[in-house]
This record gives sequence, structure tokens and C-alpha cells, in this order.
Amino acid sequence: MLKVGDKAPDFLLQGYFKDKFKGYSLKDFKGRWLVIFFYRLDFSVVCPTELVAFNTKIDDFHKLNTALVGVSVDSVFSHKKWVEELGELEYPLLSDFNKRTSRDYNVLLEEEGTSLRSTFIIDPDGIVRYMVVADNYVGRSVPEIVRVLAALQTGKMCPAEWRPGDSTLS
Repeated sequence: MLKVGDKAPDFLLQGYFKDKFKGYSLKDFKGRWLVIFFYRLDFSVVCPTELVAFNTKIDDFHKLNTALVGVSVDSVFSHKKWVEELGELEYPLLSDFNKRTSRDYNVLLEEEGTSLRSTFIIDPDGIVRYMVVADNYVGRSVPEIVRVLAALQTGKMCPAEWRPGDSTLS
């Protein structure tokens, strides 16, 4: 069972980004922070609200030297069609069509064949520093993910409701 402090499972997934199909692996992000978020399916109800919300905060992720990738069990061709409907995204959507990565990250609903709504923050050394796995019916808070990412990057203890610029704890 994957947990915080573990080495993040490697992956090799095809992705769609800016009109191109390309392979992505965990090694591509070595030396940078990475946020991987799994979502249920393209063309679903809650997921487009999240993809757009992540897109509106892309500058915040870039300021924190963080790459962002979305992952679902849909094909890259489905991702392409969905992006055409949603509008351009500033991060890639990766296809876990064989469901191996969802299994490795312990978020696959085997009976449905889809992933749970989940978020993983991985540090530049490939260590899982934060993970949240939630019911598929409730969208996540992207500002909270940015806040936690900034807190982790301080390398210090941060109190409840900490915000960038606030004091850390000794």
C-alpha cells in the first residue's frame, strides 16, 4: 500500500498536450516537484470543473517549480477530443488505459475500471509527500493543493490554516 514517505511508483504513460501525443514517465520530472491528480473519466460531470480549476492556477504551480499532470483511464484520443471541447489546457492529460498506474498508486476501483479522485504531491527526489484520495462525487480544492505544496516547500512545520508568508513553527 502506497503511503506518504514512499518512493513514488514510476510510470510510462502516453499523454496529450498542446496538440501532441507524447510519452511521460516519473523520471521526466526528476529535480522538480510534481502534482499528479487522478480523475474518474473524460466527459463526466465533476471532472471538467476540476480540470478547468487546475488550469486557472497553473501560474501558481509554475511559480512553485511544479509540474502538473492529470491521469485517467481514458485513451489519449479521448483526452484530445475532450480538450477540444474544454479548451486548451496548460498541462498534459495522461492515459492510464491499461490501469497499471492507477493500481500502483492504489486508486483503481477494480469493479468500475476507473480511478478514484486523488492527488499526489511528489518531491524532486521522487518521494510522495502528500496524498488525498476521495469519493468521486466531490471535487477537490485546487487552492488547497497549492497551499499544501507551498507549505511542503518551506521544509518547516506549518500550522493549521498556514498561508504563504505566514510564520512557520520551530
